[in-house]
Amino acid sequence: MNQREIFITQFDEQRLSELIDAIESVDNHGRHDLTMLKEELESATIVDSKNIPAQVVTMNSKVHLRDVDTSEEMTYTLVFPKNANIKEGAISILAPIGAAILGYREGDIVEWKVPSGVRKISIDKVIYQPEAAGDFHL
Repeated sequence: MNQREIFITQFDEQRLSELIDAIESVDNHGRHDLTMLKEELESATIVDSKNIPAQVVTMNSKVHLRDVDTSEEMTYTLVFPKNANIKEGAISILAPIGAAILGYREGDIVEWKVPSGVRKISIDKVIYQPEAAGDFHL
């Protein structure tokens, strides 16, 4: 994955840490999704929700993405696992693409390993970010 500086709100960091702890308390068998998310949280700059730049992907953000290699375009809302519904474009933070985009901003190209190599996704647009809209409770 790219080693750029990523930003996560204090509110998201708290809820994501609680999610990780809850899952690990019942299922601690080498879950790659949790490891990936933990690494993102550990490397992130934690900021107050009111100070996060509007172009940064936070929880419940709706983003327009583009696969750099295939030019496939997709729009997802980044959600907690209980709200995930791929048919409705709601992607879980525990999905590889979900954990990969958290904390990055418009214009960034995010890379992560997949079985066939490395996937590169461009964050073309943050369509909606709760914090920028004043929705600090989401």
